[in-house]
Amino acid sequence: MKHEKTIRVASGGGMLALVILLFPALVAATIWLAKRAEDGDPIPGTPALAVVLGLVFLAWCFALPGFFIVEPNGSKALVLFGSYKGTVKDSGFYWTNPFMTKKPISLRARTLNGERLKVNDHDGNPVEIAAIIVWAVNDTYEALFEVDNYEQYVALQSETAVRHLAQSFPYDGDESNISLRRNTDEVSEHLRTELQERLKLAGVDVIEARLAHLAYAQEIAGAMLRRQQASAILAARQIIVDGAVGMVEMAVHKLDQDETLKLDDERKAAMVSNLMVVLCSDHSAQPVINTGTLYG
Repeated sequence: MKHEKTIRVASGGGMLALVILLFPALVAATIWLAKRAEDGDPIPGTPALAVVLGLVFLAWCFALPGFFIVEPNGSKALVLFGSYKGTVKDSGFYWTNPFMTKKPISLRARTLNGERLKVNDHDGNPVEIAAIIVWAVNDTYEALFEVDNYEQYVALQSETAVRHLAQSFPYDGDESNISLRRNTDEVSEHLRTELQERLKLAGVDVIEARLAHLAYAQEIAGAMLRRQQASAILAARQIIVDGAVGMVEMAVHKLDQDETLKLDDERKAAMVSNLMVVLCSDHSAQPVINTGTLYG
């Protein structure tokens, strides 16, 4: 497989000066010949001189298409009669063989804002996903001649890679497994690596790839939201219960150590029950004042 070949060509400044100087000389010679012919003065070698002037004029016209400009972070791939000769990457004003075809190709970083795709994740749940891809051409030969249209190729391969990414991981999961929602850095790196492998044929370098949109599909979004809310509530309840049990154990232990209040097992159980209700309740506790004796 061929690769890019960087070449240098002649600067266009010297040829431009020659072309500029040659034009008034051609005009002056043509006017002089026309004036001598009008006056009837004989000119030695007139046919040959006319032919020379005609050839010089054709050469002047022939030289004009040879000029071209390369902008910063731009390039021109030169092709002569179907044969790739090389790529000019240095910015500037140049002149080369006018028969050369000069194919422009930008080396600037570009951003592809992918469309939202509806795909089933690893668990079979329909999700909406979209990605932003930052890419640039690093091999002009492969970009121009290995694929038909490198920009369209990047767009199609990016869509394929995003679909494959969504099918490779679940939308959400526990901490032991990689998921699309939790592990954004790992997922983005996986996408960039896969894209780089897919776009290598087109001479494209993937600079960055990140998810721009990720959500459950509309038909299951409500159910999945309730599921997430329930999971969050259960997790919060577990933390509350663990904390409440620790506080109750500490309270019972402190009472036993201080010996300020002797409680039998039945009243300890009642106290533990009341404390657990107070600490785990969603609402503020409503105190009940006992006006009787402790042991009625």
